[in-house]
Amino acid sequence: MSFNANDVKVAYDRIKGHVRKTPLEESFYLGDESRSYFFKLESAQRAKSFKIRGALNKMMTLTQEEIDRGVAAISSGNHGSSVSYAASILGIANVKVIVPKSTPQSKIDKINYFGAEVMLMGNNYDEAHALGMDYIAKHQLTYIDAYYSDPEIYAGQGTAAIEILEQNPDIDTIVVPVGGGGLITGMAVAAKAIKPDIRIIGVQTEACPAMIKAYEDNVFYEEYPSEESLCDALVGGIGKLSYEMAKDCVDDFIAVSEESIAKALSFLAKEEKYIVEAASSTTVAAVMDYQERIGGKNIALVFSGGNIDGELLTRILSKY
Repeated sequence: MSFNANDVKVAYDRIKGHVRKTPLEESFYLGDESRSYFFKLESAQRAKSFKIRGALNKMMTLTQEEIDRGVAAISSGNHGSSVSYAASILGIANVKVIVPKSTPQSKIDKINYFGAEVMLMGNNYDEAHALGMDYIAKHQLTYIDAYYSDPEIYAGQGTAAIEILEQNPDIDTIVVPVGGGGLITGMAVAAKAIKPDIRIIGVQTEACPAMIKAYEDNVFYEEYPSEESLCDALVGGIGKLSYEMAKDCVDDFIAVSEESIAKALSFLAKEEKYIVEAASSTTVAAVMDYQERIGGKNIALVFSGGNIDGELLTRILSKY
């Protein structure tokens, strides 16, 4: 299974009437006379996550028989709320979203808001995934993949890159948070087709550098142990399709510390006036810690989501 830039273009045409073309806003504080940084605000999607792109692209290709069986997703939160939202757009009634027990209440609330039934399984994402896949198979539900190997999901996520280069053709570097790898792989395939010399840089938390270690060890880590992390959206294993494709289209992967992530999140709220989740602030943390390694003159930093738990946000803002 694979996908290409044309698949991303087809996805873009398919979903553009249903998703927001999110703003690309220049930073007030990060740039200088030699560099400009731009925030791609996927946190401004209706469900506050880029994942609506892939979920909607996939669900718009389902057969009536697949819809009638009911759809299900396994998620750390954002994919689930996006599947729930997509189902509400498309009029799909039977929707179940399986999340780990550690999922922030804010994300559970959002899934419920759009109409899906939330099911709590497992203590972390990898446990939820194992239990959830058993449940889905037993009940013969139509599975909406979050990041593993579905080309329609990857192609949908990649549409964010088409938007960035339409909004600012001078962008020469795109920095993307990496969890399962669907977003960065989709965006890299699309961006390199439009602008072959563009640099694509992935950022992970040091608490769970699954993609980085996969390439270092030459091992596909479907599951990966995580230390405690602010980035619930970036923990767990990586997608098979991402593992197979990202090494050929992503220029660099960087790991940032949990403290740097927290400082970046506080900076975004207090200075730039953006409320995002910790996964989104990894891209800013990477600029703060590895500016020269990232390089570029016009750099887009992807804010993948805005569903941060209120108590966590308060804690970070009081500390940093």
